[in-house]
Amino acid sequence: MDITKMLNLPIVASAHGHEIDMMIYLVHILMVILGLGWGVYFVVVLWRFRRRKNVGANYQGTQSHASSAIEVAVIIAEAILLIGFSIPFWAKQVNAFPQRKDIIEVRVVAEQFAWNIHYPGADGIFGKTDIKFFDKQSNPLGLDPNDPHGKDDITTINQLHLPIGRPAVIYLTSRDVMHSFSLPVMRVKQDVIPGMSIPTWFTPTRTGAYEIGCAQLCGLGHYRMKGFLTIHTQEEFDQWLKDQASSSQKEEGTDDFWGS
Repeated sequence: MDITKMLNLPIVASAHGHEIDMMIYLVHILMVILGLGWGVYFVVVLWRFRRRKNVGANYQGTQSHASSAIEVAVIIAEAILLIGFSIPFWAKQVNAFPQRKDIIEVRVVAEQFAWNIHYPGADGIFGKTDIKFFDKQSNPLGLDPNDPHGKDDITTINQLHLPIGRPAVIYLTSRDVMHSFSLPVMRVKQDVIPGMSIPTWFTPTRTGAYEIGCAQLCGLGHYRMKGFLTIHTQEEFDQWLKDQASSSQKEEGTDDFWGS
């Protein structure tokens, strides 16, 4: 029995995804048990206290304490879900960030209605940005043309490329209204708030092409705010970076900073 298919969940393509799914399974199991239990209780009450057998009012009521025991059992089950699963997962995946040296850092700037992607380039340092350099067509991220660290930066629109097996730290911010960065296959969803840089991270475990969605109603064009995530092998990712660098050099007439 494939519970993922039963619940119509997307495939899991991140290292932490199975832990998220396990909590989803447990919550659904608890809800099914509660739903069936309350349904049976409702039918029993309707039958036991039907009018034909209870012509006169009963001022003593039922003497059973079964409902109290059931309430305690539900509280214990919810405490186990919270303390045993949710809090440890939050501490490991949300509060703690990977300390590995091979992490990939990417900036994602949301706007109505697109995702602007910013890679630091070969030097590993993001170029400075400033609103005064912003141009919706030629410089949607507002990169400072005078900052040497920004000369090798790579930018794309709605196209996020990452390698498999390496933690990806995504720094999210918005240029206008509130958005929500949603990657269902990675089990990642993070609100994107103007004026804040909010990091989220995951480790891809499957190559392929997936969709980036906005899970927050952000305007009339919200329905078309869609991006694409491509997970490569390391060799494919390195080649993609070189291709992007080469394309940038042709546009700017600079030397080959990748040394290839």
